[in-house]
Amino acid sequence: MEELTHFNPEGRARMVDVSTKDVTARVAVARGEVHMNPRTLELIKTGGMAKGDVLAVAQVAGILGAKKTPDIIPMCHPLLLSAVDITFKINEEESKVEIEATVKNSGQTGVEMEALTAVSVAALTIYDMCKAVEKDMVISNICLVKKNGGKSGEYVRGKNA
Repeated sequence: MEELTHFNPEGRARMVDVSTKDVTARVAVARGEVHMNPRTLELIKTGGMAKGDVLAVAQVAGILGAKKTPDIIPMCHPLLLSAVDITFKINEEESKVEIEATVKNSGQTGVEMEALTAVSVAALTIYDMCKAVEKDMVISNICLVKKNGGKSGEYVRGKNA
C-alpha cells in the first residue's frame, strides 16, 4: 500500500506538490445512480417535473461541479479541464437514473476527483429537482470506473484489485 501524500512531516494536511510531475493526457470516468419510484422516473422521462428538464439541469450542474471541485474538496488542485461530458441512462427495470461523467485534461495531476464530483453534483441535482414528488430517492454506487494518465497509468475498476 502506498503512503498517504496529503500530510506534511508534522502530520498536518497539505496540498501535494505536483511541480515535478510530467504533464500527460489524463482521463477519468465515474459513475453513480439515483434510485426512485417508477412514477418519479416517468415524470423525469416525460418532462413532467415542475422545476423543468431534470436531466438538462443535472448535466449543466455536473459540469459546473467538475469545474468547481477545488472549491469544495480542500486538497484538490485547480485544473484547466479540457472536457467534461455527462451522460444519463434511464433504467426502467430498476427504476433509476444512471449517471456517467468523463473528464479530461493535460496536466500534472489527475481528474478523478473532478469526475466523481461531477457525478455527485448531477445526482444531487436530480434529487433537488424531484424532491417535491419523492423524498425517498437514494443516491448510490458513486465510484471511479477508470482513469488513465500520469505515473500510475491505467486503472480499471475490478481489474486492478
